[in-house]
Amino acid sequence: MKYIKLGNADLTVSRICMGCMGFGDPARGQHSWTLDEERSRKIIRCGLEKGINFFDTAIAYQSGTSEQYLGKALHDFAKRDEVVIAIKFLPRSNEEIESGTSGQKHIENMINKSLENLGTDYLDLYIYHMWDYNTPLYDIMDGLNRMVKAGKTRYIGISNCFAWQLAKANALAEKEGFAKFVSVQGHYNLVFREEEREMVGLCQADNIAMTPYSALAGGRLSKRPGESSKRLAEDGYAKLKYGGYAKQDEVILERTVELADKRGVTMTEISLAWLLTKAASPVVGATKCSHVDGMTGSVDLTLTGEEIAYLEECYVPHPLVGVMAQNTAAFAKENHVWSTGDQKIK
Repeated sequence: MKYIKLGNADLTVSRICMGCMGFGDPARGQHSWTLDEERSRKIIRCGLEKGINFFDTAIAYQSGTSEQYLGKALHDFAKRDEVVIAIKFLPRSNEEIESGTSGQKHIENMINKSLENLGTDYLDLYIYHMWDYNTPLYDIMDGLNRMVKAGKTRYIGISNCFAWQLAKANALAEKEGFAKFVSVQGHYNLVFREEEREMVGLCQADNIAMTPYSALAGGRLSKRPGESSKRLAEDGYAKLKYGGYAKQDEVILERTVELADKRGVTMTEISLAWLLTKAASPVVGATKCSHVDGMTGSVDLTLTGEEIAYLEECYVPHPLVGVMAQNTAAFAKENHVWSTGDQKIK
């Protein structure tokens, strides 16, 4: 395993971050394909043995059971100061807004619950899961800064935002003397490269670490034609994200297979080796120890400039989907904008 400083933070993280959305009680969440505690612990231990020290999950995953499984496993298999724990939190609910719960109080409540689930006194990275148009940005940044000052998290990050939103948030933080976002977790992989429009440039300019999710496109960048998995079969959200451009993406998938065969490695290794040229530490999920082998093997694989160009040249721009599509719609509603195709008209 290789390690890197996480942007401007004093955190040394493995080049692969283990994503833990696949861990958690399948009876207590939106996903039927997640692993129970015993199997989750096995995967986490495999990751630790391969040198992974960076783990990402969210309070929203399987009603907090992902956090619980991760916390117990890390307590049993690792020393707290040798691992980096990243947790995402959701915006205020409608019920909280109606009851008058402030953005600051919401963040405090959320982090306290995550700390309880994990069985730890602090987080290394607390991540704003998605942009909240119903809460003033000042309240969010002030609330996060309070948690840093209280020692409940060392650093803060953001997920599912536009570059202008990240820049705006950090500008406010600098003005007010608040903690800044040191990382961004966006949707970015070999078949979905929209982050390259603006986010990549901002992160390079300000040394903000990119820790992209969906690094293997919900398994599509790790499966050969005809291969499947429980997640591929049952994950409707992944189908929403990638189903519309499946035919255009086939060319890239074919080239990924071709290079994997040529180099004698897996599709996973090719896909992640490409992403590692763009990002600090991709968030990658695993449901088998063999998946961990592919994840960690990618760190030692160096693609040539010609191979990178070969993988990239057939990319077709994609529309925003999932959370980022919701972000776009929320922005349009907030600013009285309606959109037609790629044109936004006020």
